[in-house]
Amino acid sequence: MPASPTPWGDRLLPRHPVTRDIARQLYERVAGAPIISPHGHVPARLLADDEPFTDPASLFVSADHYVTRQLHASGVRLDALSVAHGADPREVWRTLAGHAHVLAGTASAFWLRDELASVFGIEDELTPGNADEVFDRISALLRQPDYRPRSLLRRFGIRVLATTDDPLDPLAAHRVLADSTTLTERVLPTLRADAYIDPAAANFPLNAEKLLSAVGAAATFGGYLGALKDRRAYFIERGAFSVDVGVTDPATAELTAAEAESLFQHALAGTLSPAQQRLFRAHMLLQLAAMSVEDGLVLTIHAGVYRNHSASTLDQFGPDTGHDIPVSTGFTRELKPLLDRFGLEPNLHLILFTVDETAYSRELAPLAGFYPTVYIGAPWWFLDAPDAILRWRSAITETAGFYRTSGFIDDTRALLSIPARHDVSRRTDAAFLARYVAAGRMPLAMAERIISDLVDAIPAAAFKL
Repeated sequence: MPASPTPWGDRLLPRHPVTRDIARQLYERVAGAPIISPHGHVPARLLADDEPFTDPASLFVSADHYVTRQLHASGVRLDALSVAHGADPREVWRTLAGHAHVLAGTASAFWLRDELASVFGIEDELTPGNADEVFDRISALLRQPDYRPRSLLRRFGIRVLATTDDPLDPLAAHRVLADSTTLTERVLPTLRADAYIDPAAANFPLNAEKLLSAVGAAATFGGYLGALKDRRAYFIERGAFSVDVGVTDPATAELTAAEAESLFQHALAGTLSPAQQRLFRAHMLLQLAAMSVEDGLVLTIHAGVYRNHSASTLDQFGPDTGHDIPVSTGFTRELKPLLDRFGLEPNLHLILFTVDETAYSRELAPLAGFYPTVYIGAPWWFLDAPDAILRWRSAITETAGFYRTSGFIDDTRALLSIPARHDVSRRTDAAFLARYVAAGRMPLAMAERIISDLVDAIPAAAFKL
C-alpha cells in the first residue's frame, strides 16, 4: 500500500517516521525564532516610504527574476511580465496562474505557495480558474495597514535586515528608518563595491571620478583608496557591518605601488586590456581585505556568476532581470595572495559564496576548516533550494562543521519571500541534523544547540552583529 502524502505541515522533513519525529522536534525549536537577514536587496526606500504595495503582479512576478526567468524560458516575453513596462497587472497574474506547472518543482513554486498561505491565508493552489479571485483577495488585503512594508517587517519577525547600497548613496532612507520612533527592527546598509573596483564594469571611469570628486581626492591610486576608505567610514557611522563584492573570478593579487598607479590611470582612461582589468580587480579585492582588517567590515564575495549573459535583454531591460548564469569557480589558488597577507588576521571575516557546487567540498570547506578568517557562504542564487541546501550541508559539514558558515542568507529583493526562504533553510537543516541524530553520529542535545545557533549565534558571529 503506498504511503500517504507528507502533510504540508511536515514539508521538507524526512519521510521515515523516526527521523521525521526528530526533525520535527528540532524544527519546532526555531520555527518562530527571529530572522537575521545579513545580506539582501530589499530597498531601504521601500521601508522608509512605507507605501502600500500596488498589486499582486508587481509584488510576486515583475520584481522577482526567479519567476520571470522561468516564465521567459517557457516563451513569455519579459515585457509582458513587467508592470513597469506597461503590462496589465491582472494579465501578468493570469500568466503566472497559467504557467504554474512550469514553476512546479522549483524553489519559486515552494516560496509562492508558502507566501500565499502564510501571509494572505490562501491555501488553494493558484490556477487559471481562480486567478482573478486570488488577485482580488490579495489586492484588497494590500490596501490594509497591516500589509504595508513596515508592518510586514514586524510581523515576519525580521530582527536585522541588511540592504545593498551604492558607495555614494547618501543613505537618506536609512536615516529616516534610524530616526523612526516606532521601528524597532535594525535596517542596516551594506556597501556594494563592484562598480567602483572593477574596471570592466560599465562606466567605471565615470564612477571612479564621481568617487574621487565626492571626497575631494586627487586622481591617483592613493587618492582612490582614500576615497573608498572615506565612504566605508560613512557607512560604518550609519550602522553598516559588511561590504559586498560580486565578481566572476575571485582572483587576488598584490601589486607594487607603481604597478597599481599605472593600472589605475589606464583604468580611468578606459584603456586597460581584459587581462589588465582582471589584474586590477584582483589587486582591489586584496585592498578591500586590507581595509577590512583596519575598519572591521566583514568582506563578502559573491563569485562565479556571468552577469547579464543576454546582451539583448540587458540592453532592453537592464541588469538583474534573470539572465545571470553560473560558471565554474576556483578559490584555493585565487585567494592565496590575499590569505598569505591576511588569512590569520583576527579582524578579517571573509565570507565566500559560490554557485559552483563542486567548489564546496574541494575548496571552500578545506579553506574554512583551516583559516579563522574564512566562512562558507550559504547556498546562493540557483542553489538556495531544499535539495541544494542539503547537498551543501553534506559537502561541507564533515570538513568544516556548522560553525564555519554564514548562517542562512536570503539574498532577495522580495520582502514577502524572506520568511518563506528562511523557513526552507530551517526545515532542511532540521532534516539534516535529524539524520545525524538517528544514525548515532550526534546526540540530540548537540543537534538542539546547533539548530538554535544556526538561526542566531552563527550568523551573528560571522557578520560581527
